[in-house]
Amino acid sequence: MTDQVISIADLRYAARVPSIPAQPQAPTGLLSDALGRPLRDLRISVTDRCNFRCSYCMPKEVFGKDYKFLPSTSLLSFEEITRVTKLFVAHGVQKLRLTGGEPLLRRHIENLIEMLSQLRTPDGDALDLTLTTNGSLLTRKAQSLKEAGLQRVTVSLDALDDTIFKRMNDADFPVSDVLDGIEAAQAAGLAPIKVNMVVKRGTNDDQILPMARHFLGSGVVLRFIEYMDVGASNGWRMDEVLPSSQVLDLLRTEFTVEALEPSAPGETAQRWRYAGGGSSGEIGLISSVTQAFCGDCNRARLSTEGKLFMCLFATQGHDLRSLLRGPYSDAQIAGALGQVWAGRSDRYSQLRSALPAEAGQASGERRVEMHYIGG
Repeated sequence: MTDQVISIADLRYAARVPSIPAQPQAPTGLLSDALGRPLRDLRISVTDRCNFRCSYCMPKEVFGKDYKFLPSTSLLSFEEITRVTKLFVAHGVQKLRLTGGEPLLRRHIENLIEMLSQLRTPDGDALDLTLTTNGSLLTRKAQSLKEAGLQRVTVSLDALDDTIFKRMNDADFPVSDVLDGIEAAQAAGLAPIKVNMVVKRGTNDDQILPMARHFLGSGVVLRFIEYMDVGASNGWRMDEVLPSSQVLDLLRTEFTVEALEPSAPGETAQRWRYAGGGSSGEIGLISSVTQAFCGDCNRARLSTEGKLFMCLFATQGHDLRSLLRGPYSDAQIAGALGQVWAGRSDRYSQLRSALPAEAGQASGERRVEMHYIGG
C-alpha cells in the first residue's frame, strides 16, 4: 500500500466536495439562492501570496518568513479556472474580478486574462473583467494587462503620507510607486480606476481629506472602506472602525457632495459625487460593518486552489477542485454549482450585532483570511 501525502495547506479551511445531482438541470442564467439573490459576480483569487504585510490583512507576525503558503500543485491551473468560470457564467455571472493575495504575483497572469476575456454570457455579451491590486507591479504590468483584455483595475492605497503608508503595508513600499502605477494604468486605458482606502480609526483617518484632495478631478473613483473583521489574524476591534457616516461628515467639512444612484444591483459602495465649485469626481463609501448590504449580495468567491466560498466571512468552502480534477462532465459540475448556490443563505454582516468577532472560532472553525479569498 502506498501512503498518500496531503499538504497541510490544503486542510487549512474545511471544505466539502459538492454532490453531483442525479439529473443535473441545464443552467438558465437565472439561478437564485435561498434568499432570492441572483449569482452575478465571481471573485477569483489567483494566489494567496502578497508582497505587502498590511496589518488588516496579512500581519507580519502571523504571515512571516516561516509561513507555509499553498504549494503550486494545489493551485488551480489557468485552464481549470477558465473551465469553471465558464460554468459560473452559464449560471448568470456577468462580472469577474481577479484578486489574491496580490494577483500580479501569479506568473503569466496575462495568459489567464486573455482566456477569460474570450468568455461570453448566454446572450453573447462580453464579461466585465477587472482586477484588484496593491499597485506595486502596476507600472510594468499595466499595458500588457490591457492588451490581454483586462478592462479596469482597483488599486489599494491607504494613505498619501509615506510614513503612514509604509507602516500600514509593513514592506517599506513608497506611496510614489503606487501613484506611478495608477498613472500607468490610466495611460493604458484601464479605466475607470478605483482606489480603495481601508480606514482604521487612529491609524490613517487623518489621511481621508488628503486622499480626497489628491484624487479630486483625476478621473479616479476614491472609495473609503470600513475596517472589517475578516479572518482571525488581524486583531479586529470595533473601536478601530470609523463609520462611513463619520467619513462623510468629515468630507462635508471641505467638499459639497451629493448622492448618486447605484450603478448596478448588489453594488457594495454607496456612491457620491462632488457638486458645485467646478469640482468633479466620484467617491464611494463601503459600510459592511455599520450598514450591511447582505440583502442583495450576488457574489461568489473562488479561492486559489478551487474552494468556493459563499461569503467573505465564511468558515467553510466547497471543494470544486476535486470535481474539476475528477471524472465529471461540465454538465455535472454545473449542476453541483447550481445546488450549492441555491442553498446559500449567508448574511454574516446583517447578523454581526448578535455575533462576537470570534464566533467562528468558538466552534473550532476559523473564518477565511482575506489574503486567501480576496476582498
